Amino acid sequence: MAQNSKSSQLQIRVSAAQKLAIQRNAQRARMDMTTYVLSRVLPEPAVRFQTLAAACETAPEAAFAFAALNTFLSALLAAELREAVSAMPREISTPFVANYVAAMVEQACAQQGLLPPAWTRSIEPLPAPYFGSCLQGLRLYLLTHSPPPFRRRNIFIDSGVGVQV
Repeated sequence: MAQNSKSSQLQIRVSAAQKLAIQRNAQRARMDMTTYVLSRVLPEPAVRFQTLAAACETAPEAAFAFAALNTFLSALLAAELREAVSAMPREISTPFVANYVAAMVEQACAQQGLLPPAWTRSIEPLPAPYFGSCLQGLRLYLLTHSPPPFRRRNIFIDSGVGVQV
């Protein structure tokens, strides 16, 4: 976690047993108590990205996991985004999820004026198109209105990062 100058204090009340447990956990993690507590309460953007990306593949309702990742990416400042998405998600194995996450990252980077991370280029686009709706009448609309990073990956949806339906 980046070391920022600390100018404020936060006090919390804990029992003696809770304080001892926090001290032990901090020692095991080789951190001081402040750093340990902050790492648990305010996880690094990269850790949060990895967790949310993995949830896109494992969540019973993937749409909610993609929405959570969308909210996370769209709320980051440029420097935070660069840090968060620097490493390829480790726990993604399906081509669809890998492409969807890569497209989300590419679009978020474009919105912040950043180059997407190199790992996004290593993911091959889907061999067959995926349409965000099964309605045949919407296909032409989706083909022409999908955000460019999604279109390049053969995913046709009506909105991208920063937009929720």
